[in-house]
Amino acid sequence: MESVQAIKQRFGIIGNNAALNRAIEKAIQVSPTDISVLVTGESGVGKESIPKIIHQLSHRKHNKYIAVNCGAIPEGTIDSELFGHEKGSFTGATQTREGYFEVADGGTIFLDEVGELPLTTQVRLLRVLENGEFLKVGSSKVQKTNVRIVAATNVNMFEAIQKEKFREDLFYRLSTVDIHLPPLRDRQEDIHLLFRKFASDFALKYKMPTIKLTDQAVQVLLKHRWAGNVRQLRNIAEQLSVLEQNRTITAETLQSYLPNSKTNLPAVIKTSKAESDFSSEREILYKVLFDMKSDLNDLKKLTLELMKNGNAKEVEKKNESLIQKIYGSSDEDDAEYEETTEESELLSIPEHKIDHSESLNKSDKYHFAEEIQEEETLSLHDKELELIKKSLERHNGKRKLAAAELGISERTLYRKIKQYDL
Repeated sequence: MESVQAIKQRFGIIGNNAALNRAIEKAIQVSPTDISVLVTGESGVGKESIPKIIHQLSHRKHNKYIAVNCGAIPEGTIDSELFGHEKGSFTGATQTREGYFEVADGGTIFLDEVGELPLTTQVRLLRVLENGEFLKVGSSKVQKTNVRIVAATNVNMFEAIQKEKFREDLFYRLSTVDIHLPPLRDRQEDIHLLFRKFASDFALKYKMPTIKLTDQAVQVLLKHRWAGNVRQLRNIAEQLSVLEQNRTITAETLQSYLPNSKTNLPAVIKTSKAESDFSSEREILYKVLFDMKSDLNDLKKLTLELMKNGNAKEVEKKNESLIQKIYGSSDEDDAEYEETTEESELLSIPEHKIDHSESLNKSDKYHFAEEIQEEETLSLHDKELELIKKSLERHNGKRKLAAAELGISERTLYRKIKQYDL
């Protein structure tokens, strides 16, 4: 069995990163077997080197090695490309054609970008992996093939499975052994080494002196995120070799070739919504309903007491907290409630004198208002309690943030917390 260093020299792999060495070790160990392998990693990390190593170190090395870019073949013709077709099986099929699985019998097929395969083709591929059988397009004759499949993808396969874009059973058949290649930003010790190798290669290719980086330029090189990985680094080295007259590259010159070099910090994007978010129309509707219901009951209570008492000033003083809840908060806060910096004036209710008899009549007429206030719809009550709990949990008990999310004042939220004994 060849050493990792010997394999690197043989296949032109540059770098001493531990994760890279581990990936090559796994490729060497799995080569003598017929186990299917899935190579994962970002675009541009050099995934195509692993299947070449596996094929050359296997007993299939004297047979065909075919690399297929699954993402580059149109969906309508990929079955024909992989499995072949019979003459007349579709428009334009003027003769029988052998597919890659038939041509590579006894050898190795590298399926690059396997995550782009259509679901119908995935079913056919699963059958090949299970028992080595396949059908040509337009044929009913089952054919056998003996191929070693090595696949590669830069797609997050678990997300693809969740979105039903990739079959779970096929994923586990392909990934009997999973070899992951690290991104270039995780191989800090290899970045400058790779750049020097590329610079030397391009100097030889274009017959010109080799470019060199200043110490500051080397630091810029190491700090860049390299979203395109080794492929991007190679392209930058080629551009500098061809375009720059001065063969000593400064940090300023290098930065001019790097895209978004000043705004390359990573950003975490939340792709899935939490279960507690107000994401459904039903929850939004419930929230609006219990807010309207609460305000309506408060108004009815205030109106009824005003009709009974007839003294606006007294009603205003007695129901100060209720008026604050409906129309806004005042400068003075409750002793139990934390102080707030916001100031607002208490709404003044115009004084209106009415007869006691008139008050009683109206009281009788609107007697149902008290019953509505006491009546509680179970579903709305439960939903209100649930939404308040979720909001408080999401904001770690911070009432100000929770109240803003619920669309109510802090005072109202505080009152509801006491009401529900939260």
